[in-house]
Amino acid sequence: MGENLLIVVSAPSGAGKTTICKKLLQTTPNLIFSVSMTTRKPRDNEINGQDYFFISTEEFKKRIKKNDFIEWAKVYDDYYGTPKKNLEDSLAGMDVLLDIDVQGAMNIKKEYSDNAVLIFIAPPFLEDLKTRLSNRMTDTSEEIEKRFLLAKEELKNILNYDYCVINDDVGVTVGKLKSIIIAEKNRVKRIGKELLKKLEVEDA
Repeated sequence: MGENLLIVVSAPSGAGKTTICKKLLQTTPNLIFSVSMTTRKPRDNEINGQDYFFISTEEFKKRIKKNDFIEWAKVYDDYYGTPKKNLEDSLAGMDVLLDIDVQGAMNIKKEYSDNAVLIFIAPPFLEDLKTRLSNRMTDTSEEIEKRFLLAKEELKNILNYDYCVINDDVGVTVGKLKSIIIAEKNRVKRIGKELLKKLEVEDA
């Protein structure tokens, strides 16, 4: 009953978004991950087609011209985008989880206002981001500073989201996201008319 949801999760680098999304997918039925495309190089633990579709900048730009993306953005020196066909095929049968940046989230909100649920993951303290980024051992000090400055800008967009969850414990955070999904699945605007029809109650 009701529509399938687009669960859009955004967070500044270092806020734990990737870990949260993976645990949410493992414990939430009927939820599939929308794999984005990117021009950045894969990290050691990332798998092509599972974490991202890794393609060249030239190929990405060709896809932009063909209008293949429902949203795309240039973050730092790399491109990220959500393939339109993949997303719509997935949404036809399941709830879809998107791990995308603020700019992409706003585009999804505009295009899929009835389905999209926007959740921002925030750190308990801003300085935590620098610590987490340093502990990842994947970025130079210059890149960490660049990501930290961007995080401050991204945090200013919280008011454009439906929910904000502070990630001070991954297990608790995942539980809160699952509660949000349950609540959204039971909103009257999603199930009301279909429920009245099912109960044979005339829709006033």
